Amino acid sequence: MTAKEVVEAYSIALSLGDIPSAFSYFSPDAKWHQPGNNKFSGTKTGLEAIGKMLGDMMSATQGSLVIEPTGAMMVNGNFVSCPVHFRAKCGTKSIEMNGNDLYEVVEDKIVQVWLFSEDQSAEDLFWN
Repeated sequence: MTAKEVVEAYSIALSLGDIPSAFSYFSPDAKWHQPGNNKFSGTKTGLEAIGKMLGDMMSATQGSLVIEPTGAMMVNGNFVSCPVHFRAKCGTKSIEMNGNDLYEVVEDKIVQVWLFSEDQSAEDLFWN
């Protein structure tokens, strides 16, 4: 598979709510770089830590967190960039903004993910 095909397959599985299949595209020791200065920020290493963070985000938002692609995936070697739009509600707070997800793929597995948000300060306020 190409790097783009790996990220596409991951994204499709995730959009279907098939977490086991989505995570099958990750290296067991993958690193997820969550930006900002909030309770979810920092580098998560391994599927257990990544899964816990994502599960905690879904729990905090009562399952309202939605991430949708907004344009074509772009490829540079083994890196794939995906423009996204995300939205969520947490109690009386809500967030809606654009971002970019950058994936590094090695030997058909996602080994690193970096997220970028349009307004990191607003995202930090939402998650804190």
